[in-house]
Amino acid sequence: MVARTVDELLLPAARDFADRPALTAGAASLSYAEVLEGVRSTAAGLARLGLRRGERVAVFLDKRVETVLAFLGTSRAGGVFVPVNPVLKPHQVAYILRDCAVRVLVTTPERWVGIAGELRDCPSVTTLVLVGGTDQEPVPDAPEQVVGWEALTCGADAPSPGPAPVDTDVAAIFYTSGSTGMPKGVVLSHRNIVVGAESVSEYLHNTEDDVILAALPFSFDAGFSQLTTAFSRGAHLVLVNYLFPADVVRLCARYRVTGLTCVPPLWIQLASAAWPAEARASLRYFANTGGRLPKTTMGRLRELFPSADPYLMYGLTEAFRSTYLDPSQVDARPDSIGKAIPNAEIIVARPDGTVCDDDEPGELVHRGPLVSLGYWNDPERTAARFRPAPGAPAELPLTELAVWSGDSVVRDSEGFLYFVGRQDEMIKTSGYRVSPTEVEEAAYDTGLVRDVVAIGVPDEALGQRIVVVAVRARSDVTDADVVAGLRQRLPLFMVPREVVLLEDLPRSPNGKFDRVAIRAEVSA
Repeated sequence: MVARTVDELLLPAARDFADRPALTAGAASLSYAEVLEGVRSTAAGLARLGLRRGERVAVFLDKRVETVLAFLGTSRAGGVFVPVNPVLKPHQVAYILRDCAVRVLVTTPERWVGIAGELRDCPSVTTLVLVGGTDQEPVPDAPEQVVGWEALTCGADAPSPGPAPVDTDVAAIFYTSGSTGMPKGVVLSHRNIVVGAESVSEYLHNTEDDVILAALPFSFDAGFSQLTTAFSRGAHLVLVNYLFPADVVRLCARYRVTGLTCVPPLWIQLASAAWPAEARASLRYFANTGGRLPKTTMGRLRELFPSADPYLMYGLTEAFRSTYLDPSQVDARPDSIGKAIPNAEIIVARPDGTVCDDDEPGELVHRGPLVSLGYWNDPERTAARFRPAPGAPAELPLTELAVWSGDSVVRDSEGFLYFVGRQDEMIKTSGYRVSPTEVEEAAYDTGLVRDVVAIGVPDEALGQRIVVVAVRARSDVTDADVVAGLRQRLPLFMVPREVVLLEDLPRSPNGKFDRVAIRAEVSA
């Protein structure tokens, strides 16, 4: 059968490879038949809780078996799953839950204790599902209903009420930093996710013989792709909550991993790790996403994995994945982001929508079935980013929308694309897009600075490193004080690598901070 919904990606593998390993997390390992049964039980439990079609289920967990079952069970029950990055601070988690009016929150007792105080003004969360807890334990600041995971999943399978879903229904909301400071929720349909899995598994040549190590967070679209790509082909997915490079090496050896996708900072760490022969022998491909991979790192990885194919990929959450460079072109075009992935068209466009000539910089525009449904509850930002596709026939009464990425690229005479730079001020670091405003607001919240601007500075390892330029609020404030204050308020990937304290910040004629002048001063 052809999958229509995210959970249906499982069905062919559960039919053809029922007893083969599907999912491993620590000591827990499930076959495809067992994963399917777990998804059905989770969906039935959510239906018994009264989850209605389209209601949101947030999953605030590290990578474990229950995390995967919560995603796919929500899909089967007709709900919308919202992966929440487990490294986010409580106020950031609370913002996401409020923004998309989450109905059910799946988390652990320990994580709930850490965020409960922030959720007192979040009335939409009426049900708490505790993984590793029971509904008999006292829960501080509990919502109306508290259910343990075992109780949720112990009932019999039952069909979800209401009409059968279609592939254009909303499947998930992935939150990514926005230019106004607060995260924006990218709304993905079932079709977006299913077509993405088919496209990526096609060019990576995935089969049921693959063992894929999921080293990236599921809240990151490229991390979630490891799950859908594996299940769409009947491969074995091994989860790792990354702590040290040795953890990845150990699992590659133990499970004979064939596919590994990482962001540049992780690859840089892994390239410096000790890789015994048994950890390297089975790797069929390695892939990079979330920023440019330094040439020295690529060279080291080619030495470590001489029999593995390297894939260099570019994407954006609003369209999941846009381009990849075929391994046969890596040596000839190491700076290229490649060409469009299967079932996508990539256009290099001028601001007026006309197509750029070869070697003329323009904005990367992505059209096709991977284009998401926009930003949740944000028509203004949706209208700015999702605009008519260039070259659409004027006779069409309904306009096809494409994603205008905000990235400047050039296309050479053979159709290969090259990244030039971002057209806005978003900072891309460690595979994340970070809003300068969110960092600035956290800096103001410390009470240590009076004026502050956050910028991204090119960095070989991180893509960009975050630099905060500020005016101290008191004469005794040091750069170390500011960094310490931000560590208490931001996840590690958003903490600046450098704080520059000035007597005053340059301003433009209209009174705004002059980011161009500030960047020049820092770079001088």
